[in-house]
Amino acid sequence: MSTNDTTTQKLIELLELSGDPEARTDEDIFVGHTPPQARNRVFGGQVLGQSVMAASKTIAGDRPIHSMHGYFLRAGDAALPITFGVQRLRDGRSFSARRVHAYQNGVPILSMIASFQAPSEGLDHQDTMPEGIPDPDSLPTTAELIGDLDHPVAQEYAFNRPFDIRYISEPLYFKGPQDRRAVNAVWMKTTAPMPDDDAMHRAALAYASDYTLLEPVLRRHGLTWIAPGMSVASLDHAMWWHRPFRVDQWLLYVQESPSASGARGLATGRIFNREGQLVATVAQEGMVRIPEEG
Repeated sequence: MSTNDTTTQKLIELLELSGDPEARTDEDIFVGHTPPQARNRVFGGQVLGQSVMAASKTIAGDRPIHSMHGYFLRAGDAALPITFGVQRLRDGRSFSARRVHAYQNGVPILSMIASFQAPSEGLDHQDTMPEGIPDPDSLPTTAELIGDLDHPVAQEYAFNRPFDIRYISEPLYFKGPQDRRAVNAVWMKTTAPMPDDDAMHRAALAYASDYTLLEPVLRRHGLTWIAPGMSVASLDHAMWWHRPFRVDQWLLYVQESPSASGARGLATGRIFNREGQLVATVAQEGMVRIPEEG
């Protein structure tokens, strides 16, 4: 099995979860694991993806997730399993609602509400995909950018992530950006094919949506991920799925930041497939603290 196949298989395994949705009382209980991490904190996108998957396991029939709103309450410990409690809030004619809490050590690390909808016909319009975007195959991989660095985080980003991330904007790994507009764009897809499971593709996109979303905030202020003393953490996350897609095919993730204040930065993102269809929209507020000068 190649490295690419291995990283994708790890993503599939962490999204599968364990638990029986039929053996429930007031909550459906599922358990997820975390692959080894260079840092001992759980990646926020992982908890989002697993929470989406836990909620999806309680939905009967063809009723995919169309929106979620969640708050990151505590940092997750990568050495511990995560328990997901799903409350079935409502099952209507067309919509279902679920509340999910992700727990470690008996306290929630994420609280989320998600909505699911049976396929329906109706009005249809979308934003236009930006023009002049380079082809993903013409852009360097993360391994080509930082794979030669002898640092555990650089090695994890370069070789152990389940998504191939290719920057259209100038990467913020080490060097401050010359272009300080509050925008960012990347191509992304899984490193190997995924199963034909729509719920898993939607959960995987939630996972990937947390990768670079706060970078427009940093870019606007000329910051890199290694800025001395800087502290960044996701506070909340909202996502809307619009149209069918596959995460094992290239997706364009276009991000911008409309505001930063009070040690918080807001970022929004639009995700398009290669045909120009808008498949999802994302929003997140993050804490961004930098040391005071002097």
